[in-house]
Amino acid sequence: MTTRLPMQWTWKQFEDLTPHELHDALALRCRVFILEQGPYQDPDEYDKRSWHLLGRAPASSHGDALLATLRINGPGVIYPEAAMGRVVCAPEIRGLGIGLELVSEGIAQIARVFPDQSIRISAQAHLQRMYGGLGFQTVSDEYLEDGIPHVEMLYVP
Repeated sequence: MTTRLPMQWTWKQFEDLTPHELHDALALRCRVFILEQGPYQDPDEYDKRSWHLLGRAPASSHGDALLATLRINGPGVIYPEAAMGRVVCAPEIRGLGIGLELVSEGIAQIARVFPDQSIRISAQAHLQRMYGGLGFQTVSDEYLEDGIPHVEMLYVP
C-alpha cells in the first residue's frame, strides 16, 4: 500500500531526543495506549535504554504533529533478540499504510544498528496478519498483556 502522507522519519537514542520530541512521543503513546486502550504504565525504564523512531508529515494538513512512533531495544535488554515495541499511529491516519511504513522503517534501522539480529515483538493478536506480511512469525500462544490479547512474534533476517 502506498502512503498518502509523505512521512519524515527521525531516529534517535533516548538521550538525544529533545524535550519536545520526548513529550510528543509520550503524548501520542498516552493518547492511544492509555486513553484509547485502557490504563497501564506506559513510560517505563526501557524507554531510557531505547532508540526511538518518530514519524511526522510536515507537508500535510497535520503540520508538524507526531503521527507515528516506536521504540527499539538492543539484544539482551528485553529479549535475547532486538525488541521492537510501543508501535503506535495516531487514530486519524490509520488505514493509510503508515503502520506498515513505520514497522518497515524500524526493521531497517535495526538492521543498520544491530546487523543480522532477529527481532522479537509482543504484538496485539489482531495485528498478526500485518506483522506477518512483513516477515514476522508467531512463536507463542495468545496471552493477555494489560488486558489485551497478544502473541510473541519473531523476525529473522
